Amino acid sequence: MGFIMAGLDAEAYDRSYTDGQLIKRIIHYFRPKLPLMISIIVLVVLNSCLDTAFPLLISNSIDTLVSTRAMESAIGLVIFILFSGALSWTCNLFRQRFTARSVGDVVLQLRTDAFSAVMSRDMSFFDEFSSGKIVSRVTSDTENFATVVTLTLNLLSQVLLYVLIVVVLFFRNAQLALMTLSIMPLIILVALGFRTLARKFTRNAQRSLARVNANVQEIVSGITIAKNFRQEQNMYDEFKEINAQSYYVNLRSGFLYNGIFPVLVFIANIGTILIVYFGGRNVASGTISAGDWFLFIQSLGLLWQPLTSIASFWSQFQLGLAASERVFALLDAEPRVHQVDQQPVKELSGKITFKNVFFSYDDRQTVLKDFSLTIKGGETIAFVGHTGAGKSSIGKLISRFYEFQGGQILIDDQDIRTFDLQDYHSRLGIVPQAPFLFSGTVADNIRYARPTASDEEVRAVAQRIGGGDWIEALPEGLDTMVGETGRALSMGQRQLVALARVLLQEPAIIIMDEATASVDPLTEAQIQEGLDIILARRTAIVIAHRLSTIKHADRIIVLNDGRIAEEGSHEELMERGGHYSELYNTYFRHQSPDYRPGEGFIPTRV
Repeated sequence: MGFIMAGLDAEAYDRSYTDGQLIKRIIHYFRPKLPLMISIIVLVVLNSCLDTAFPLLISNSIDTLVSTRAMESAIGLVIFILFSGALSWTCNLFRQRFTARSVGDVVLQLRTDAFSAVMSRDMSFFDEFSSGKIVSRVTSDTENFATVVTLTLNLLSQVLLYVLIVVVLFFRNAQLALMTLSIMPLIILVALGFRTLARKFTRNAQRSLARVNANVQEIVSGITIAKNFRQEQNMYDEFKEINAQSYYVNLRSGFLYNGIFPVLVFIANIGTILIVYFGGRNVASGTISAGDWFLFIQSLGLLWQPLTSIASFWSQFQLGLAASERVFALLDAEPRVHQVDQQPVKELSGKITFKNVFFSYDDRQTVLKDFSLTIKGGETIAFVGHTGAGKSSIGKLISRFYEFQGGQILIDDQDIRTFDLQDYHSRLGIVPQAPFLFSGTVADNIRYARPTASDEEVRAVAQRIGGGDWIEALPEGLDTMVGETGRALSMGQRQLVALARVLLQEPAIIIMDEATASVDPLTEAQIQEGLDIILARRTAIVIAHRLSTIKHADRIIVLNDGRIAEEGSHEELMERGGHYSELYNTYFRHQSPDYRPGEGFIPTRV
């Protein structure tokens, strides 16, 4: 049991909805389709009436065959039966077409809303939750949502048919009708008892599928590392275990769903036996006609079908409800980044002020404690410190990717929480250590920062990075396809494209997680030249990994345990012989041109 349920816990943003709440939300999506839904309902009613008329016509035909005008009446009834059958088929055809159209439109809107919700989530959401599971909600769950709607409409048709048949049976013979309905409470009781288990099993099946999707996506994304470290077998074994879990979860669901249908059919067959026996005795005694007896037998299938369908298709019905529950949970997830206003952002000078900022990723890990710092407009600040000191967190807070819990962050003396985020991000340029490129050409990826930029503007920006020499090294210049995530280019070429993309954006504030940390010396020189162009007259926040970047900074901020330990220029900090000097000897000194291996550390002052 532990193996089967391991890893299938709900996400932190998941919530439970009652069936009534889910149906209310579903109806809200169908409200714009009201005219089409009215047409479907009319067709459902007409189709149910025609299906009810069919056994009545057969019953009358049987009684007519024993009358004196059997031949003439039989021909008329046959023609009427064919006509009603053709009309019923036509109504059903249009009902199915209209249903498919309305459901398709609703799924389209729901998937659009789900994707929009994903795009509006802040970065902490994607750090905490698996991207594969998020993708599963946007794709698989929205598709499963269509199932519950289609089944509901089909069920509505069957329920209406059930009501009409019951009315006819009571009109023909109340005693046999009551006998027919006597089994109904037992079927309803079994179906409702099945309902609770079905929702639980279906929810676990969807979570197991999401876990499979997440694992496959992670494996495909990290296949290069896996092959480099010869971990293909381990990754296969991990997938095999997760896939086996999904198999067992779905196997348990299958046993449940396939077991309920025979039980309900057995109960329904008890009702059939009663009708056949007691109805036959009434025919023999002349209480009812042979046609009426056949009507009751013929109607049994139509009578039990809606009730047995509720249970036999309950797996799909619950799949749709559980899917809609997961999608609505994604839509209703509370954002962690809260803006108190949506003021437009004018041109920025780039002044950044931290006032007693407190920040923690969770309740257990505090990153910044009473952090205060002022960065002048146009100043380049390099942050250095041990891993976990808070360097990257400062960049994420300035980017407004995370919410701080205390203090203030001001941009040009205005609270960062009052900005329109989309407007603010257009003034912000971010250069990560490992740049991400989208499928397309190099020019497409540079233009990503400003889609309206002309080819001439894109080429001019690219020429400014590294003198444009890197473009000549590309097989087709700016028209070179970069491949998935940019894999067709080297890491250095990807970084040059990312720099050109930021330069085209012309941001007021630049945040860089060291752009030269993973490249060769020649590419580093090209990137450094590009950085000099990008950083000119702009505020720059640099997470430093290279000595060259640190020395170019106007000011170096040394972080230790979420606080500022030291600040100043490289020379000033080295003279002090403090925490920066220790970091330099540990991480940066070997990057110096005059470094000689084996010469030992530079002594630090006490």
